[in-house]
Amino acid sequence: MKPFTLTATLLLTTLAQAQNTPPDAIYLHGNILTGAHLRPNDPSPTPAKVQALAIAKGKIVAAGTDAEILKLKSSKTRIIDLHHAFAMPGFNDAHTHMAPAGRQQLSINLDGVKSLAEMQQRIRVYVAKAKPGTWLEGGGWDHTLWPGAKLPTREDIDPITAGHPCILERVDGHIALANSAALAVAGITDETPNPAGAKIDRPDRDPSGPPTGILREPAATNLVFSKIPSPGPEERTKALNLAINDALAHGVTSVQDYSDWEDFLALEELEDAHQLHLRFAEWLPFDKPLEVLKERRASHSPDDPLLHLTMLKGFMDGSLGSRTAALDEPYSDDLNNSGLPRYDQNKLTQLASERAAAGFQLGFHAIGDRANAMALNAFGAADQVATLAPLPANPHTADAHIVTTPPPPDPTPAALRFRVEHAQVLLPEDFDRFSSEGSSPRCNPPTSSPT
Repeated sequence: MKPFTLTATLLLTTLAQAQNTPPDAIYLHGNILTGAHLRPNDPSPTPAKVQALAIAKGKIVAAGTDAEILKLKSSKTRIIDLHHAFAMPGFNDAHTHMAPAGRQQLSINLDGVKSLAEMQQRIRVYVAKAKPGTWLEGGGWDHTLWPGAKLPTREDIDPITAGHPCILERVDGHIALANSAALAVAGITDETPNPAGAKIDRPDRDPSGPPTGILREPAATNLVFSKIPSPGPEERTKALNLAINDALAHGVTSVQDYSDWEDFLALEELEDAHQLHLRFAEWLPFDKPLEVLKERRASHSPDDPLLHLTMLKGFMDGSLGSRTAALDEPYSDDLNNSGLPRYDQNKLTQLASERAAAGFQLGFHAIGDRANAMALNAFGAADQVATLAPLPANPHTADAHIVTTPPPPDPTPAALRFRVEHAQVLLPEDFDRFSSEGSSPRCNPPTSSPT
């Protein structure tokens, strides 16, 4: 039998507590890693490994030897023999974009292409099956993997897109390649100015010349994406299920996710139909009006362990691979470019303070050192006015633990746990500021392609 992951939550850690909770299922004869004692001085009474588990209403109510757990069996309990298979708690992926990942599988999937020629071939295969007049979408390409590491242009894809408007996102989601038909639909011409915080690439020797097709950051790419019909509920659900099944196949049983609000509504429908098999902590857009954020937060119970809303996601800059990460000094291989910061510091600080005062956790994408400094500056101000949102009232949520019982909630503003996603390049003085501002970096290695 193959190894499998545990999707239930460990609720109780003693057999005595489990006596009054008849299990729906018991797993026997396993080699089960509980997660206990993986940290030094862990006081948990749960053994590091056990033979058996008892599960009731989606919760692991007891863990122990086969003999101990069989004592909890009722007439309705299912018995599952693991045949000594290894089992472990499922992984949490702390940064996902599930809906876009699923939609990429339904479009032109360019993950891992090793050359422009391979990219063009995948486009040809997709175009051969595309209905006339439809948009071509997709993504996942990374020119830094190609010989010469040269960015593609619209001229590279115009001959093979057969007149379809086409836009293809880079693997990091911070730049996209649009063909001539897509640029025409969006009204992007030689005279179109660069949007604030974004760039429309033009030939190196002709900054006022025709667009190359490369659009950097959402203020530019959205000029095209806004012209594409939004996916309907069925397509959203199909894409989400593709991504969910892929996550489960790799042992991921819970995610912290940033997808569209319409995708969250599709997840709610899946949950209502008892067809949601992955736990979601969904992020909301930092830029949305505060009243809209409050309405959305109030629309779904914070006590729901399967699907709930959490932090606000904001973008300070782009990515290193796209040369849009905001740096304090110019790129060493592009001396006229220091990246594209998305915010003015004063405006960012104002928005962050308003949202922290309303009890929202903040999570900022920041890769360049300038972007990280901006994020920390905003956190410093937000800390002064932060108000904790109500804690979940669900006792199952509050009591659940794997390794140790969590400490009592911290009453200080830092309990909002502001965080930076990626934190790839930092000014020397900002290493200590992460601690002093009460925030945490979600670091990526330099070779990653973050969004």
